[in-house]
Amino acid sequence: MNLHPGARTFSVTSPVDGSTYVTRFYADGTAIEAALTRARAALPSWRRVPLAERLAILLRFGEEMKARAAPLAEMVAWQIGRPLWQADETPRLALIGQLLADVAPETLADVPYPSDENIRRYARPVAGGLHLSICAWNYPTAMLGYLITAPLAAGNVVVFKHSPQTPLIAEVAEEAFRAAGGPEGVFQSLHLDHADAERLIASGAFNAVNFIGSVNGGRRVHAAAAGTFTQVHLELGGKDPTYVRADADLEAAIPQIAEGAYSNAGQSCCSVERIYVDQAIHDRFVDALVAETAKWTVGHPIGDKPMVGPVVRASAADTIRDLTESAVRAGARRLMPQDGKAAGLGAAYIAPEVLVGVDHGMPIMRDELFGPVACIQSVGGDDEALRLMNDSDFGLSASIWTQDIDRGVALLDEVEAGTVYLNRCDHADLHLPWGGIKNSGLGRTNGRAGLTEATAAKAYHVRSVIG
Repeated sequence: MNLHPGARTFSVTSPVDGSTYVTRFYADGTAIEAALTRARAALPSWRRVPLAERLAILLRFGEEMKARAAPLAEMVAWQIGRPLWQADETPRLALIGQLLADVAPETLADVPYPSDENIRRYARPVAGGLHLSICAWNYPTAMLGYLITAPLAAGNVVVFKHSPQTPLIAEVAEEAFRAAGGPEGVFQSLHLDHADAERLIASGAFNAVNFIGSVNGGRRVHAAAAGTFTQVHLELGGKDPTYVRADADLEAAIPQIAEGAYSNAGQSCCSVERIYVDQAIHDRFVDALVAETAKWTVGHPIGDKPMVGPVVRASAADTIRDLTESAVRAGARRLMPQDGKAAGLGAAYIAPEVLVGVDHGMPIMRDELFGPVACIQSVGGDDEALRLMNDSDFGLSASIWTQDIDRGVALLDEVEAGTVYLNRCDHADLHLPWGGIKNSGLGRTNGRAGLTEATAAKAYHVRSVIG
């Protein structure tokens, strides 16, 4: 596979203050091959572990991660800049495991098919084998539920690569899994560079690759797997729209839309990035959103208690500023007084912003922004809103705000997205399948859907009497 032979280091630059937060070694070829050997050796016995025992280990894993909540939250705050008071994701991780445990016995049970007197037919969901799971940095603890818990519950073994921005989360997770009684080789974390990860995928070493990250990263994973017949699951980016109809309850909607645009500094795949507002209420909506946005303070995520900290790195902040300034040059208007850099906080800090006068000729309405900027476009009604909502290369989630429930659901039927909301936004419901269409990815996670996609249906034809 031509893996890197020698030890190489990488460092995490904290967006909080630009300091080097931690330095780690990338795994070399010898360490990678050893991990693969352990994983292959562990797979047969892990598959044979009764489901109830596998689930018990994974539930304990969730509890072990909760026991490490304080240091994990501090790692999240320093590595990606989320305010410390918002940085504990362990309850969500544990809840994902609990919901999986609730549905796994039924989801992974034999499925009967029409049988004859002498022939019994059924399908059994069986583990696919060795999984490579690759995690993004923006929800670095909670997303382990999709990338680790679900494949392991189904009987697979996992080699896990976290983002080089959040390597410490992976190390804590592996230690917590061992503390929960997880067998050796079943779950291993490796610090892999992109080149070695792509070489591993291209070698066909894995039965499946689960990836959460950017569109460009997803393309590279998909291209690396070409011709290997490796199952590829991609949860990628979004450019998620919301439409506010003339009859919407603005008092209820605006705080939620602001949260959808600004929470985690806008760095969520399902952040609200495009806001379409009926022209009859446009000005009233804008005034109310500006007032709400003023409540979203930006500041030091450790020393203060702001609503928003820095974005993940200064270069990401530069991209957000460039897109915003490009839109302003093209005719958009900024309605908030200054960004975080201008306030003297640092190059990675961006205060929540409201833009009006935007249109689809501007890159800010087409490219994924991943920043706390609410872009508002006036529309003449349902038909124009629907056309603009679907005028995107992305299709992760979308939302509509209206008091006419029947009309709202009918409009949602026409929206091109993997998840649609009525009178809600920016929410990955753990009870529902999660995933996108178009450039937002392939496949689904969560509950039954996630477990099903981590298995293959093995068909059984059992004949009891010959002749």
